Amino acid sequence: MALLPWRTGKVISIIDETLITRRFRVEVTEKNSFDFIPGQFVTLDLPIDSKPNKRLRSYSIASWPDGTNSFELLIVLDKKGAGTKYIFNEVKVGSTFIYRGPQGQFRLHQPVEKVLFMICTGTGIAPFRSMLHYMKLNHIPHKTIFLLFGCRTKDDLLYYEEMRELEQTLADFHYLPVLSRQPWERKTGYVHQIYEDLCRDRQPSEFYLCGWSGMIDEAEKRIMDLGYDTKNIHKELYG
Repeated sequence: MALLPWRTGKVISIIDETLITRRFRVEVTEKNSFDFIPGQFVTLDLPIDSKPNKRLRSYSIASWPDGTNSFELLIVLDKKGAGTKYIFNEVKVGSTFIYRGPQGQFRLHQPVEKVLFMICTGTGIAPFRSMLHYMKLNHIPHKTIFLLFGCRTKDDLLYYEEMRELEQTLADFHYLPVLSRQPWERKTGYVHQIYEDLCRDRQPSEFYLCGWSGMIDEAEKRIMDLGYDTKNIHKELYG
């Protein structure tokens, strides 16, 4: 498959989602609409190195196809990473990104005929936000959906109020955030404990995993230990 061309996107809004996570709304200046499949990503070419392979950073699209020519990226600051340091320190409203996309095969398999487990940590929630709103907007038939989102503290929760509202408007959707470093009124611990409890009856399910490789590797092993097949597991690794 031929590579998509590099295009220019203009940053039209920046929102602080948490102390170290920002939402960047990017307008595609060369097109009237930006079409993509929920779950896909874009690759940015950032001016941070003379070597092309050291300039590229990929981010899942956090918004959903809505007929406009813009999309949202959810980016967390990595103080050791040149890419996010540049984005957080240099990119302002009106700045431009050179990007390629959409790309990737991490997408919902339709028709949706099984229970869906969307399991993520950190900014791994981005593609699931896209999928969930797309399902709601387009009235995609589905069974029960569980979004399991793991992070350390309340301050790290992403799209918290939005997901709670989505529980009220998307049928059979259950938002299950879990904190590993702070006691609170909801679940504490790790995401693995939650899906293992929910899967005790071994109901037909599909598992979508997004986040850091350590979480995904452990989840994949545990899900297979529950008796599910690798064909039921779909994953997108961050690093």
